[in-house]
Amino acid sequence: MGGTILCFGDSNTHGTAPLVAWGARERYPEPARWTTLLGAALPGVTVIAEGQPGRTTVHDDPVEGAHKNGLTVLPALLETHREVDLVVTMLGTNDCKARFSVTPTDIARSVDRLMGVIAASGCGPRGGAPAQIVVAPVPIAETGLLREVFAGGAEKSRALAPLLAEVAAARGAGFVDAAPEVVVSGIDGIHLTEAAHRSLAEKLAPVVARALGGAPGGWNGRRDGQG
Repeated sequence: MGGTILCFGDSNTHGTAPLVAWGARERYPEPARWTTLLGAALPGVTVIAEGQPGRTTVHDDPVEGAHKNGLTVLPALLETHREVDLVVTMLGTNDCKARFSVTPTDIARSVDRLMGVIAASGCGPRGGAPAQIVVAPVPIAETGLLREVFAGGAEKSRALAPLLAEVAAARGAGFVDAAPEVVVSGIDGIHLTEAAHRSLAEKLAPVVARALGGAPGGWNGRRDGQG
């Protein structure tokens, strides 16, 4: 089995650790991130982590900046990494911020719009479309430093999985619901713990392997001698 996977996401794809202070930029070491662990479970596969803290699906962020808009940057990323066999998209958490005032249905439709861009990109094998998997982000909790930023967002996040499953099915894409095996940290209610990164990689590995036409290697969560 081989191939190139582009993981398109936000801070939880970037590997951002739970926030305890504004301006903190702590990031888990590379071996602890779910994207690295996924690559370790799939011999011969190249995993490209394209996670940006604060990234939305289709929205310019009036507080953090227009560059957080995933729709704007996606075509460039696809072209940069061409050829891409599979795109794994895990977005929607930041759309739950109070400042955007969007519904779960709108978030799912926004993910669908991203999927349309991927399908039409010509960045897959032989100029075709990459295969796609949509991951429903882990439901959030309104707690800690970010509770006001995400006020009302917990309920929206819990409603996303079935809506995203419908979007994925309509496009013939794969779908993974990160919950309930993967949970957010109780520190800020948004970011994953190191254990959650491992759980997410373990859950995704067989789905990704099937999408690439193979079977995952033995899962042991280790890479380059790291435990």
